[in-house]
Parts: sequence; C-alpha cells; structure tokens
Amino acid sequence: MADVLSAMLSIVRPRLNDPGREWLDVALTTARDGDVNRLCAGYTAASRKAGTSPLSLTSAERARLSDIAPDLVFDRWTVADATRAAILLSAADATDASAFVSRAIACFENGDAQEQQSWLRGVSLLPGDDRFTAIAVDACRSHIQPLFESIACENAYPLAYFSDREFNQLVLKAMFTGVRLERIVGLARRLNADLSRMARDYAAERRAAGRSVPADLALALHDDPALEERLS
Repeated sequence: MADVLSAMLSIVRPRLNDPGREWLDVALTTARDGDVNRLCAGYTAASRKAGTSPLSLTSAERARLSDIAPDLVFDRWTVADATRAAILLSAADATDASAFVSRAIACFENGDAQEQQSWLRGVSLLPGDDRFTAIAVDACRSHIQPLFESIACENAYPLAYFSDREFNQLVLKAMFTGVRLERIVGLARRLNADLSRMARDYAAERRAAGRSVPADLALALHDDPALEERLS
C-alpha cells in the first residue's frame, strides 16, 4: 500500500503549483484522521485544487505504475483523478480495512458525477477492493455514459472481481452503447461460451435490422472461427 501511495504522490506533486502542494499535504493528513466528513471534503476539493488537466504520464511514470498496477490504464486519467486516488490511499494507510471501506464508499456516495468517475477509475488500487464490487457492478447499469466507461474501460477492476455474468453484461452494454471493445481490460482473458453466444445474438439482431456489425465484435468471441470469418 505504501508503494502505491508513494508512486501516486510522485506523479501528482510535480503537477501541482505551490498552493496546490500545500493543500495536498493538508488533505493527506486530514484523510488519515478518521473524520469521514473531512475526508469527503478533501476528496471533493481535488478538482479545484489540483485541476482537471490530463494526467499525461511520462515513460518513466508509466513504467513505475506498470510495476504496481500492471492491468490499469491511465490514459484517460486527470490530475484530479490521481489526487483523489492518493487521498483515499492515505486514508487506507491509517485505518483498519473495515473502517476504510465505509469511508471510501462515503466518498463515492456523496460525490458528484466527476468524483464518482475518479473513484471508479482508481478503485482497483484500493485495499479491500473486493468489497467494492457491488458499487462497480451498479455503475455498469448507469445511464450516464462517462460513469459507465470509467468502470468498463481502461479499468482493471472488472477483470479481477466481476463474475462471468457481470463481466458479460458489461461487454454487452459496451456493444450496445458503441464503446470499442478493445478498451475493456483483459477481455481476451475473460472470454467464455455465454459471451460468445451473446455476441452472436447481437450480430444477428443487427443483420436482421439491416445494420452493419461492428468489426470489433470478434473480440468478444470464444472459439467461434466461423463468426470471426464473417466479421472480418
């Protein structure tokens, strides 16, 4: 946990100005004191204090993060996202697992759409993250597309913690909403017969309606070379 926090801070601090770094030091200390309201307040303030510019990692930063979070993709993260992850990691470092989980969930439940997106992007970095599955699965049902994409795309959490049924539903929703399947982390590792059947049914529905079948649908197929051939 300390290594993850250290890595995130090494990325966040250089991207803040002097007042921003002073605020971050206070926010990190506050996150450790056990007051959930103060934790949520610091979490909310990240967009104002740290800014929402793209994180834009350097090659060295990518290499360091790949060592501690090999399946997580940071391409769409903002500085605020990384700052919020650091604040939650600081809280986790100072409290027992059960207390941390309830405080982390409070940050999600009390956050606006952008704060919830930050939370979902960073959830796989948090300790006890298997206890956040219900929130992640529910986010996949959201009609807010950016919220859905924050858990479904460039995110290692579903790969690690979703059941086959939950993962398949995520992929199916991505198909229906036009999300490129290549954005789903670990899709090739989670292929299964039910997902292949769902992909075939979806392709058949589109053909019956006179609509084209997305070429990337083949990424959802499990041992189905005939369908792959038709889609190529």
